[in-house]
Amino acid sequence: MFYAILAYHVEDAIKALTPEQDAALMADLLRINDRLYAEGRLGPSARLGETQSACTLRGPGDGTVIDGPFAETKEQLLGLYVVDCATRDGAIAIARDLRRVNPTAVYEIRPIALYRPGVSLAGK
Repeated sequence: MFYAILAYHVEDAIKALTPEQDAALMADLLRINDRLYAEGRLGPSARLGETQSACTLRGPGDGTVIDGPFAETKEQLLGLYVVDCATRDGAIAIARDLRRVNPTAVYEIRPIALYRPGVSLAGK
């Protein structure tokens, strides 16, 4: 069975890390990624970009794009997509396609950095 493990953290604490502290944290996390990959248990993993670079698509029809990650407290994260787009507008267009078939959903769009064992960090 697959499980999603969602990493929640106080964003300001992460942003306060020095580049050296962040690199040390990532090295520790990537050691776990490498172990899980070697065990055949690692799926995609990613580090989300800062919330200030997020936007949310909600509302009727094509929806309205709102800067920021604004989920209502009654909404829960039920799934995710990782898409490869050259621009934020490209990702919004895909989110609009998803809304056409699931109009009650709200989609947060945020850039990510993908981590793959043996591959240099993408998005960094």
